[in-house]
Amino acid sequence: MADTILEMKNIVKIYSNGVVANDNISLSLKKGEIHALLGENGAGKSTLMKILFGIETPESGEIILNGKSVAIRNPLEAIKLGIGMVHQHFMLVPSFTIAENIILGVEPRKGIFTDMDKAEELSRRISDEYNFKLDVGEKVENLPVGIKQKVEILKALFRGAEILILDEPTAVLTPQETEELFIQLRRLKEKGHTIIFISHKLDEIKQICDRLTIMRNGKNMGTYETTDLTTKEISRLMVGRDVVTKFDKAALNLRETAVSIRKLEVWNTAGTKKVNGLDFDVKEGEIFGIAGVEGNGQSELAQVLAGLIENYKGEYRIFGETAKGLSIKDLRRKGMSYIPEDRMTYGIAENMDLLSNLFANQYDKEKYSGRIFLKKKPMEQAAKDLISQFLIKAGSFKTKVGMLSGGNIQKVVVAREFSDDPKVIIANQPTRGIDVGAAEFIRKKLLELRDKGCAVILISADLNEVMELSDRLAVMYKGEFSGVFKDVSALTEEELGRYMLGIDKDEGLEGIVYA
Repeated sequence: MADTILEMKNIVKIYSNGVVANDNISLSLKKGEIHALLGENGAGKSTLMKILFGIETPESGEIILNGKSVAIRNPLEAIKLGIGMVHQHFMLVPSFTIAENIILGVEPRKGIFTDMDKAEELSRRISDEYNFKLDVGEKVENLPVGIKQKVEILKALFRGAEILILDEPTAVLTPQETEELFIQLRRLKEKGHTIIFISHKLDEIKQICDRLTIMRNGKNMGTYETTDLTTKEISRLMVGRDVVTKFDKAALNLRETAVSIRKLEVWNTAGTKKVNGLDFDVKEGEIFGIAGVEGNGQSELAQVLAGLIENYKGEYRIFGETAKGLSIKDLRRKGMSYIPEDRMTYGIAENMDLLSNLFANQYDKEKYSGRIFLKKKPMEQAAKDLISQFLIKAGSFKTKVGMLSGGNIQKVVVAREFSDDPKVIIANQPTRGIDVGAAEFIRKKLLELRDKGCAVILISADLNEVMELSDRLAVMYKGEFSGVFKDVSALTEEELGRYMLGIDKDEGLEGIVYA
């Protein structure tokens, strides 16, 4: 590593609601390093990166790029300066080919038309240059998630990115795909690219990053050589305390069968079958884990269970009663709670305040509902209690949810769903994109609910999470279960990854249903 390529000096960002997101933050990057940016949800790291990429404008501060002070007023200016950003949620057009996605917006022309031969040639050239070896004529919708990640990186490189911001790049990758990504990142580093790596996975940061900067409450808590800190020390600097990653689980106390699925088939809106003949039972008092690469039917399954998809074939029973014809409200009255994968679309009303979001599923309960008006004082006190209990960083219960960080929005969703005395919880990616301290809190709550007799269906791409919490674990691949494990303790991440990629398959699937 040689010279400093980027300095962000004394950056201050204050939002209109008075929240100080960045409080005199400074950050320095060296050319040809992989630099981790860490912090709790709401620590200010996303805001800092939005400023660097021109999405947000700071109140004060300076950005120095290659020794020159620059103004970055929008993403186009950032791209022209050699800064690229790969978002956690991919910005690809599924119906386009790899080449069409790579050249989108900077298309080579043949008259008034796009020169597709040239586009494919350029895309193939940059793919080969960085040893990505992609079939640039393949449609993105047909690609596994690990390849989509590569396409996003190539898009940025094609536009001349010397600095790459990667936001939670391994969130939905298998161990095998993560290792392949790390090979590519090391190659980029060797070619002189600088990478900002935003992640909550501390083991991966230790594996791939040269240095790390820790943020807390909008301040820089220090920059360190990665080799100088243990994961325990990193988490302590992030949240101010030791974080538990291993949990002592109480012995199973199985009760009534809460959810029963038989021969379930589900199609997406495009008419593609996403769930193909699933059978399984879940009892009260257990956590039934479902692992799998994103896009293998987990989302559609969760939406059926939550009542969001009504057009399916097969049988879905909740506490022995058919769920066919039951509304979402009916399912909730039976004790079903749902943490959606897409919190922004299905989890919150972003233009409404915390109080409204926290009690959207409970407004008709006697303790909150009067004859004509809602009982404001009990709701306000309960909202204050939930904000405190779930460590939600917000000015007050009057704050609009859309003003919160992604991790704090997730806490709002979880607080609402956990506080409704659930009997069945469908938890789809409950800790995605949140910090280690908040993840620890949510995982403890899931175990507490399990021990109280709740049936928990945990769908997670976080292998540590799903292996640590699950009593039984199934793997979904192309809409089916490729494997089921009754003794999760004997399972390794690598073994699980093979089932997730369809390399291994269990034809017997014993332990999915109860006799």
